Amino acid sequence: MDAKPLFGRPWIFIRGVPSMDFLPPEGPLEVAFAGRSNVGKSSLINALVAKKGLARTSNTPGRTQELNYFVPDGYSGQEGDMPPMAIVDMPGYGYAQAPKAMVDNWTKLVFDYLRGRATLKRVYVLIDSRHGIKKNDEDVLDLLDKAAVSYQIVLTKTDKIKAPGVVKLLAETTEKIRKRPAAFPEVLATSSEKAGGIDDLRRAIGVAVGQPA
Repeated sequence: MDAKPLFGRPWIFIRGVPSMDFLPPEGPLEVAFAGRSNVGKSSLINALVAKKGLARTSNTPGRTQELNYFVPDGYSGQEGDMPPMAIVDMPGYGYAQAPKAMVDNWTKLVFDYLRGRATLKRVYVLIDSRHGIKKNDEDVLDLLDKAAVSYQIVLTKTDKIKAPGVVKLLAETTEKIRKRPAAFPEVLATSSEKAGGIDDLRRAIGVAVGQPA
């Protein structure tokens, strides 16, 4: 096991995966980030690895159209020198203005990945704290439950609502997922802008993959 914590070294982008044919060989454990377009996914990943601009942020929802892979730097990727884990940035969902064929391709890629990736340890489903769980979020949670893929809810942009509202939303969200079979019971609250909850998320990922964060 690498002595350095997961988030104690620089992270790099290794590849974008437009279809299952381009997936890296199964090796390191993976955690994936899913969420509606514009939920703040790229900003959260950048805050998580403490590197601005690693995951590309965009004012255009639906920009991420591939599974984007990030790993800690300093590994050759050869057998015996694999990274301890990989972060997978999944395409945002729920962007109504994207062409239907594009949405269908994204959906198939995501579903195939979720169903067929043995090294996937957990999916972090991001929910905008200003809106809570919406219908298309519920559809994704249904899919994860059906595929028996462990997932954890992460509230984003909590700096945009008042503190009592965060407490209330945490309680409401926890209750909503209580009976979902694949849901991790603890809901995390984060703010990329204020770095709120980032250490909690790092610790959660460390536990999920069995590595010091």
